[in-house]
Amino acid sequence: MSILEEILAHKAKELVERREKFSVTSLEESIYFNRPIVSMKAHLQGDDKVGIISEIKRGSPSQGLINNQIDVEQISKAYINAGATALSVLSDYKYFGGTLEDVQTTRKFNSCPILRKEFIIDEYQLIEAKSVGADCILLIAAALSEKRCKELASFAKKLGLDVLLEVHNKEEIDSHLSEAVDIVGVNNRNLHDFTTSIDTSIALAQYIPDKFVKISESGITQAEHILKLKKHGFKGFLIGTHFMSHAQPGQACAKLISEVKRLERL
Repeated sequence: MSILEEILAHKAKELVERREKFSVTSLEESIYFNRPIVSMKAHLQGDDKVGIISEIKRGSPSQGLINNQIDVEQISKAYINAGATALSVLSDYKYFGGTLEDVQTTRKFNSCPILRKEFIIDEYQLIEAKSVGADCILLIAAALSEKRCKELASFAKKLGLDVLLEVHNKEEIDSHLSEAVDIVGVNNRNLHDFTTSIDTSIALAQYIPDKFVKISESGITQAEHILKLKKHGFKGFLIGTHFMSHAQPGQACAKLISEVKRLERL
């Protein structure tokens, strides 16, 4: 069993428990459920930001524990003050150390677009995402059949949420894209050996139709990476481990954004 298959099997069990604990009605009664959505797609298309999507996470299957001593309120505010365009928050606990409360805390203290980063397999999780103040949800092509992916994307749009489709190859782009998708994210991490290369994004850029906003995920650590990706039409750059491995993630974010702006002026 691959790590992705293991995660999905655990997620199915977790989903049963959450349904028993929190009804759909209770989720829909959340103070955040009927708030106006802040479009991540629209923010990434603006020219006033570098396009950094800064991520909050404590660990990952590929890296292990990254940073377990975090203050979600402080880090989220620091990221935005540094110039991040949007925030990504892990809500998976077993493999990434995140919680739905992390998403809710981030929402409480920030008005920017927020992505709930999760292994989504059911409509219930989309309702959960909206109930804690997320604006955008992630659908992973490798984790979903073509039919299921399109069903979930359509349901998310009915809720008013932006949809980020994560792909790893051309086949997933061809099979899983739909009109309900807003953003296509290329994951630069090889799912077999966990190595990363931005060349993955560059190679796939030509196959993503221009009507979708393109973002690159994983392995982005240098300003030069961002400038190179921008030349291939990428508007967003999701960065988690690089920032979270620093004692002050917000400062690391500010430093990278400053360097990108400096190089763009040259």
